[in-house]
Parts: sequence; C-alpha cells; structure tokens
Amino acid sequence: MSRIETVAVALGARSYDIRIGPGLVARAGAEIGPLLARPHVAVITDETVAAHHLDALRAGLAASGIGCTALALPPGEATKGWEQLRRAVEWLLDERVERRDVVVALGGGVIGDLAGFAAAILRRGVRFVQVPTTLLAQVDSSVGGKTAINTGHGKNLVGAFHQPSLVLADTGALSTLPARDFLAGYGEVVKYGLLGDADFFEWLEGAGPALAAGDEAARIRAVRRSCEMKAGIVARDETEQGDRALLNLGHTFCHALEAATGYSDRLLHGEGVAVGCALAFELSARLGLCSQEEPGRVRAHLRAMGMKTDLSDIPGPLPDADGLLALMAQDKKVVDGRLRFVLARGIGRAFVTSDVPPEAVRGLLDEALAARAASA
Repeated sequence: MSRIETVAVALGARSYDIRIGPGLVARAGAEIGPLLARPHVAVITDETVAAHHLDALRAGLAASGIGCTALALPPGEATKGWEQLRRAVEWLLDERVERRDVVVALGGGVIGDLAGFAAAILRRGVRFVQVPTTLLAQVDSSVGGKTAINTGHGKNLVGAFHQPSLVLADTGALSTLPARDFLAGYGEVVKYGLLGDADFFEWLEGAGPALAAGDEAARIRAVRRSCEMKAGIVARDETEQGDRALLNLGHTFCHALEAATGYSDRLLHGEGVAVGCALAFELSARLGLCSQEEPGRVRAHLRAMGMKTDLSDIPGPLPDADGLLALMAQDKKVVDGRLRFVLARGIGRAFVTSDVPPEAVRGLLDEALAARAASA
C-alpha cells in the first residue's frame, strides 16, 4: 500500500488532520475509530457515490467494529438546498444522533457542504468527518470548515463555519470519476498555483496530463500541495477576514456564471473556476497589474488539459454584461456595496482588492460575450 500522507490544519483545540492517499475508505474504521464515543456513525452521501463507495465504507468501518446507518440523497447541485437539508437533519434526528456522535460526509462538494451544515446546526453542533470522493472536494471544499446551502438568491449564502474533525482524501476514489468531473476538480488545483505558488503551476504544466491519466504519485502530490496551501491560509484566517479571500480567485466570475446557468450541468463549479481564473488574469492584465503574456499562459494550460476557458465554452444562453454584473453584486464577497476581486500581479502572486472600476469589468464581459456570439 502506498504511504498515506498527512497535512495538519492548525486551529488550536479544533485542529485536525487531512489524510491523503489510496485505500483510506477501506481503513475508515481505523482512522475514524479514535474519534468515537460509541461504535456507530451516521453517513450522509448521494445515490451515485453510494453505488461506488458506500459498501467499501461500511466494510472499512465494520473491520474496526463500527456500525453505520446511511442516507443517500439525490446527486447534483440542486440537492444543496432547503429541501434536502431539512431531510438530512430530520433523518439525523430520527437516527437519534447525539452531540457526542460523528456524522460522516461521503461524497463530493455538495454532500460535504450539506452534511457539514446539517452537523453544524444539529443539536447546536455535532462533529463530522469529511470523506471526499471527488478531486474538487479533496483539494478544496472538504478542508476549512465552510458549510452551506444555496438559495434562490445565490450560492452558499446560508451556512456556517464548522470544522471537520478529520478529512480522509482517498485518492483511489478519483479513479471512479468521469473525466469531466475530474477536470472540473483540476480547475481548483490550478487555482492554488495561480494564487500563491508559481512553481506548483509550472509543475502542473508538465505533470497535468499524467495526473489526469491516472498517475497515482502525481495525484497524491497535487492533492497534498493544494491541501497544504489551503490549510496554511485557513490557519491564518479561518473566517475569511483577510488572506482566506485569496481562495476565491476566479470565484466572483464563477458564481455569477453558475447562477446564470441555473447551477446545472451546463457548468460545473470547477469549470466555472477555470473560466473565472482566466477572466481574472485577463482583467489583471487590462488593469496593468501583470504582463499581457500571463493570461495567455493560463489559458494555454487550461486548453492543453481540455478544460473550459472562455464564455464561448459554456453552452446555452447567458445574460448580457449588465445581467452578469447584477449576479456578481449578490456575491458574498460584496463589502459595503463594492465587489471584491482576487486579481494577480503574475502567476502565483494574487491579491484581494475592491478597487476595480466597474467599467473595466463590464468592458471585459462585453468583449467575452461578443467573442462568444461570434463563435456560435
């Protein structure tokens, strides 16, 4: 068995480990057992993930004498809303989950966010363990304690900061992902290089194809480095008062595009992040913050990986520039009515600013939409 690697998230009494490597679902009992006051957990998953991984998780827990009950919700972003949150909380209460118990979130970002929020509000907070099964969840959403649901007003607007007690990132689970879902998660991996580690981005430019093709060592390295960067930022700024906002590189554009496409499979979150990163670098170049070559380098790597890079890659209708700006205005990153953008002085040199002329954003979107129309 490959060596399991550990990244620590240093948050004082609420510190926890991220365990990374293949086979972690099969040894879930040994990993989770020390957290338990009694040998039982409640698992929240979705139907697609359950078909791939729930039996293995049950067996991994049973090997250490731990029983489990499980709720499988419908797959997809639409699950991350009031209806399924209510269903999850009522199920946890029906299962008599106590405050000293542990809820296990088995799945991608949707399940991690929803199950984590359910744990946060159940009995004013019960512990939970993240078992992320997608690349996006392993490198981003499972780490850092952000839990939330979407509403008609926007994405992740109702939620809580509730740190997990443990994250088990089983890289073997990534082999069950469709190629599109894997590449969507890769959008978040690229983001880490772009925001703070130019050497990591350069490594990805070389190793990306092997990573996508299934190279286990490359996958472990990419997940570990992404988690190291996020853990460091979260330890410095748990509730996003400063540095943590850097993790939103590409997300101001992304969340508007997700809302415009109805949180549907027209645009997966990681795809929106990739398009958003390309737009953020283009905006940075237009504002004279970085060289004109940097946006081209970002797009070249995304294209080389077969990823979405431009608005023209998004199928179906989109609002005009003013419509997209209106969606951005609902974003959580608005402070005193002003949008906060993550821009860059170069690859690996991102920073947060509210000093972005709205006309520059509108001009960028107008041009991107015009290019989209021309390519239709």
